[in-house]
Amino acid sequence: MSAGRIIVVDDQPKIRRFMRTTLVAEGYEVDEAKTGEEVLERIRERRPDLVVLDINMPGMGGLATCRAIRKDSDVAIIMLTVRNSEEDKVAALDAGADDFVTKPFSTPELMARIRAALRRVPSAQSFPKRVRVGEILIDFDERTVERAGVSTHLTPKELDLLRYLTQHPNQALSHRELLQAVWGPDYGDQVDYLRVFVKNLRRKMEPNPEQPQYITTEPWIGYRLRGTAESS
Repeated sequence: MSAGRIIVVDDQPKIRRFMRTTLVAEGYEVDEAKTGEEVLERIRERRPDLVVLDINMPGMGGLATCRAIRKDSDVAIIMLTVRNSEEDKVAALDAGADDFVTKPFSTPELMARIRAALRRVPSAQSFPKRVRVGEILIDFDERTVERAGVSTHLTPKELDLLRYLTQHPNQALSHRELLQAVWGPDYGDQVDYLRVFVKNLRRKMEPNPEQPQYITTEPWIGYRLRGTAESS
C-alpha cells in the first residue's frame, strides 16, 4: 500500500532523482515536475497528498507557485530553501507552505518533515465546525478566520495549530506539547520553528499582532489561547 502521493518540483535533475529514489524506498508514489507551471497541471491530473517545492526556480518561482497552488488546493506543501533565515521562513508560510527544509538536508530530516506535513490533528467528535473566540470566527471546514468582517484563509498546519489551541482554551500549553500534538513525535525541541507559525497566525487573527490578545505567550513555557471557544 502506498504511503502517499508526492510531486517533487525542482529544476535540478540530480535533486529530483535523489528525492525520487529516497521517497520510493519509503513507500511513496512519486511524480516529478521541473517548473511551477508544470506542477500546477500535474496537481490537477494526479491529486497528490504532498508537494515538495524548491523556492528558487526559473520562470514561476517557488513562492509564486505555492500561492497559485493554494488558490485551488489544500495539498500539503514543503518548500526547499537555501537559507535558514527568519525572512525566508515567513515568506514560505505567507505563501501557504506547511513546512520548509533548508538545503542541504539529511534523509531522516526530510522524512520527518514529510510525515509531519501529512499529519492532521483529529477533530474531537463533539467539537463544532465553527468556533467563535471573542471577535474571531474560525471556520474549520472552510479553513478561514474572520475578524471585523474580513475572512483570511489558513494553511492546513495553521488550522491544525489553531484547532488544538481552541480545544484547550485558557490553558498554558508548552512548546513541546504543541509541536508534538500538531506535527508529531519527531518534533518537540524546535521552538524557533513553532514561533514562526504562531507569528504568522497572529498576523491573520490579532487586531495588533505585536500585542496579542488571543494567542498570548507564556514566558519559558509556550502559548495560551485566551477566551472561551464557543460554537457558532
